[in-house]
Amino acid sequence: GLRANVISGLHLDAAADMAAFGIFFNQGEVCSANSRLYVERSIKEEFLEKMVARAAGAQPGDPLDPASKMGAIVDETQTQGIMGFVEAGKESARLVTGGERVTVDGKGCFVEPTIFETTQDNPLARDEIFGPVLSVIPFDSEEEAVAMANDSVYGLAASVWTDNLSRAIRVSENLHAGTVSVNTVDALSAGTPFGGMKQSGFGRDLSLHS
Repeated sequence: GLRANVISGLHLDAAADMAAFGIFFNQGEVCSANSRLYVERSIKEEFLEKMVARAAGAQPGDPLDPASKMGAIVDETQTQGIMGFVEAGKESARLVTGGERVTVDGKGCFVEPTIFETTQDNPLARDEIFGPVLSVIPFDSEEEAVAMANDSVYGLAASVWTDNLSRAIRVSENLHAGTVSVNTVDALSAGTPFGGMKQSGFGRDLSLHS
């Protein structure tokens, strides 16, 4: 299911590092990938610059080369599905970086790390693309960010980025997601129940608490 990442406040470099990891790790083919990124409007452009730099450093390469930051999409069908979202997004949203299918050594199902600035109602932000495609949406208030993050049929995982402990707890409690990480992504362990809400999953696994 889609993951909502809400960023507010300081520590932009650390947040950008983790936001990039959250969407580009394993080519974005992760059930809890950080595919929606809500950024406070006052820092949006600065944060986008940081994300573009991280996308540039995560270009796909030979999956057998340990230096490669991303490998191949699982198959041709999934690659075409991802590119369908990307091509439609080029007509309905602002393409910030990426957006192309590429080859490595003349072959393979490789997609550039791609970032769009879009709106809440765009399919880029509403459907599970399951690829290295990030939707960035600005917000002006905490309430707006939470409302948009919850405006989804999915609810597997979320992250909150803030330097305010009260806000971290308040927003975490208000997000409709099975797991909420604070100032990181995928804060999971064998002792923490994992599962989603709404159309993300049908229960919990991991730990005795499940």
